[in-house]
Amino acid sequence: MEIVAFGVQADERAPLEKAFAGRHQLRSLDVVINRDTAPIAHGYEIVSSSVNGDLGADVLQTLAAGGTKMITQRSTGFNNIDLEAAADLGMTIGRVADYSPYAVAEFAWGLALAVDRRIVLAAHRTRNFDFRLDGLMGRDLRGRTVGVLGTGRIGEAFTRIAHGFGMHLLGWDIAENPNCLALGMTYADKERLFAEADLISLHVPLVAATRHLVDRAALASMRNEAILINTSRGGLVDTAALVGTLKTGKLAGVGLDVYEEESGIFTFDKSLDVMDDDILARLMTFPNVLVTAHQAYFTRDAVGQIIDATVGNVEDYLAHRTNENMLVTQGQPRAAER
Repeated sequence: MEIVAFGVQADERAPLEKAFAGRHQLRSLDVVINRDTAPIAHGYEIVSSSVNGDLGADVLQTLAAGGTKMITQRSTGFNNIDLEAAADLGMTIGRVADYSPYAVAEFAWGLALAVDRRIVLAAHRTRNFDFRLDGLMGRDLRGRTVGVLGTGRIGEAFTRIAHGFGMHLLGWDIAENPNCLALGMTYADKERLFAEADLISLHVPLVAATRHLVDRAALASMRNEAILINTSRGGLVDTAALVGTLKTGKLAGVGLDVYEEESGIFTFDKSLDVMDDDILARLMTFPNVLVTAHQAYFTRDAVGQIIDATVGNVEDYLAHRTNENMLVTQGQPRAAER
């Protein structure tokens, strides 16, 4: 079987091709899938996509017309896929139900510490032999309150690290995690969490109910010296509202590994282009904001698990089996996704 994989990162290519070697022929492409690149997949029954791909109805129709019957996405999130259109087209859609939660949780803490202690600014200064400490004063995290929105596997891992720092734990989720409760977490409504937390970290999926979870009202209710971290999905934060808040001098810092309009920008070299996204360009001017390009998951451990799950999805599809990763199977949505 010949498979085409879109959006393959340079460090991902070798292990991905090794995993499929001896099983199937794999064509690895660095371009993401969208309406312009979808015709490349003509003749391929199986397509592997990355989280930054566009798998809207029009792209899926192009793929189906070219003979594609199965798409396996190398990510947990799937908000970029029109599942209803896929079902109507009789396609099978897979993803990666889970991978190392520590990869994302540890990176979220890396952002939090870098923002709190101004580590990036300090590193830039010392490279220029500027060893002043002006403007670099941070805060101890011990004894302060962390607010964790979403206490699933990643949120729990983040909470365990917060517990190690000696922080007070506030959580918000549709269901309480007993492991987080055992660590001393208090669950509260999101309004209380936004108002009381010194550090807020987002670990919820992007669905209709969570889009712009952090909106203008939420930002207004936060403490002036709060730190906001998002390693989940960009659409959780109203970025225009965030820029407006930062312009007032509110918030001690922000760490973002995701951005709501990141498609076509993140994971690409835009250094020689004119940045026409005014909101992102303005966001990058704030000295207390740190933006990374959706790399929180990007560890050898997590990528290896993602690749193993992707291979498993392909093998199960070819053997007419289903698994927990399948969102749509030959046009039939999984019950949980209906």
